[in-house]
Amino acid sequence: MDFLDFIDFKITDVLDIVLVAILLYYIYKLVRGTVAINIFIGIVIVWGFWKLTELVGMKMISSMVGAFMQVGLIALIIVFQQEIRKFLLMIGSTNFANKRNFVKHFKFLRQEGLTTSTDIEAVLAACKNMGISKTGAILVFKRSNSLDFVKASGDKMYIEITQPIIESIFYKNSPLHDGAAIIENNYITATRVILPVSNERNIPLRFGLRHRAALGITEKTDALALVVSEETGEISYLKNGEFVFYKDLAALASLLKEDLI
Repeated sequence: MDFLDFIDFKITDVLDIVLVAILLYYIYKLVRGTVAINIFIGIVIVWGFWKLTELVGMKMISSMVGAFMQVGLIALIIVFQQEIRKFLLMIGSTNFANKRNFVKHFKFLRQEGLTTSTDIEAVLAACKNMGISKTGAILVFKRSNSLDFVKASGDKMYIEITQPIIESIFYKNSPLHDGAAIIENNYITATRVILPVSNERNIPLRFGLRHRAALGITEKTDALALVVSEETGEISYLKNGEFVFYKDLAALASLLKEDLI
């Protein structure tokens, strides 16, 4: 087996490959389905061309492209500011001191008896009724990141979740219906909350300001959001700055329970 002697494979090489794979996976998750994926591919092509010109000794073109790559770093930070923010948020949201928060990133390590304290059935029953009556609503579920910066814009509450309570908050003639409701564990901790609006341009035109607000909070934090459309009565689920599609309410309940563990 002398022909394999050139292979010097160490444990650090395995670790290196695993870390690169994880990094590429998270980058893919961040740019998937956005215009950023095309920009990223363009950067890879320019970088490959730069290295090719260096390899073949084309010094003039190599120096020009190399200078562009170095100066372009600042431009890339500006172009990818949303993606970089989300990437750093993903890293910062992993609380290694909290076993529940750490384990939830690895589905195969989850404990069988681990459940969410939020009454998902009551929430979805309320959303279903509000959808039938075309009552608009935004429900934001806190996870690891603090939501104090948006809670300050609304009215602080501490009300245990029930189906009638949620429906009464978003009833059209209720003084609390305008804005979002923040849910922490099994309690509504704020109502009439003003959320940051997303500037994402790829949102379909059928989604209005309510959906943009829900998208904005899930871009800037690891919170989850449910939106009931006032126009169509549809229930939208948002996570990590993206719309999450589901088959029916039972499937949505499973997604919420899994994401809130």
